[in-house]
Amino acid sequence: MSEDAQDVVLIVEDEPAIRMILRDYLAGEGYHVLVAENGEEAFAILASKPHLDLMVTDFRLPGGISGVEIAEPAVKLRPDLKVIFISGYPAEILESASPIAKRAPILAKPFDLDTLTAKIQELLR
Repeated sequence: MSEDAQDVVLIVEDEPAIRMILRDYLAGEGYHVLVAENGEEAFAILASKPHLDLMVTDFRLPGGISGVEIAEPAVKLRPDLKVIFISGYPAEILESASPIAKRAPILAKPFDLDTLTAKIQELLR
């Protein structure tokens, strides 16, 4: 991260407590954090924000849209966007057979916040 600009992270998570913890933790680490609780909100942010560096998304989300179904079009529109999947059911992400699921890091819930930070830093180098 440069001194004069913050990296922008979008968190897509339906569980309010997890969303709040991730938002507060990453903001404390110096990231500009945007949050969405479902696919509809995530797509609205993706459509309206000109700059995003990374998306951290849960796999299972309400409304029938999975994190993979958000990440695939997001990366097509923004090839430089990095993605990290988080899930209590990480095998489902791999079973989706999505190309993004094969290359994006997957963190199984519960995960350590330091592990998340390390993955983010690795992707945004």
